[in-house]
Amino acid sequence: MPRLLATLAVLLALGASGCSKKPPPEITSLQRKEAATLVSEAQFALALRDNARAEELLAKAVALCPDNGTYWLDLGVLRRRADRRDEARQAFAGAARAYAAAYQADPKDPQPRLQQIYVESLLGNAKAAQKLLKQVRADHPDHPAVKNLTPENYDKMLADPGFKALAL
Repeated sequence: MPRLLATLAVLLALGASGCSKKPPPEITSLQRKEAATLVSEAQFALALRDNARAEELLAKAVALCPDNGTYWLDLGVLRRRADRRDEARQAFAGAARAYAAAYQADPKDPQPRLQQIYVESLLGNAKAAQKLLKQVRADHPDHPAVKNLTPENYDKMLADPGFKALAL
């Protein structure tokens, strides 16, 4: 019996230590500046139609600043245009997480939630997008961007050929 209790205590101790999640490391201002520079270089590479270089630079930017939904979204768009659906899905999912976290950090600003709705729609998560749309309309009924995103305008967005080309 004491041996069983000792084994149980060890397993609980190991389980408890494995359950504690470390918070993600703080992103420094230097990392943010470096990521912004990489994104600027990526935009230049895109202007030169060097998509491979642009993708490489954006991948580095999201590694430095995984909390920036725009970087993830841009990376997903590049990958989708290259018809690499699985990699685009991963990038779009990163964007959705980043936008959700940004909204959680500042729920008074609906813009990250609206971006999350767009990305969830790109991912084909219509139910999640509709639920978020309903929620943001209830939480921010007077915000101009929210007022503009009516169910009719949302359906138009989904029907747009440019959107369809990116959607998974």
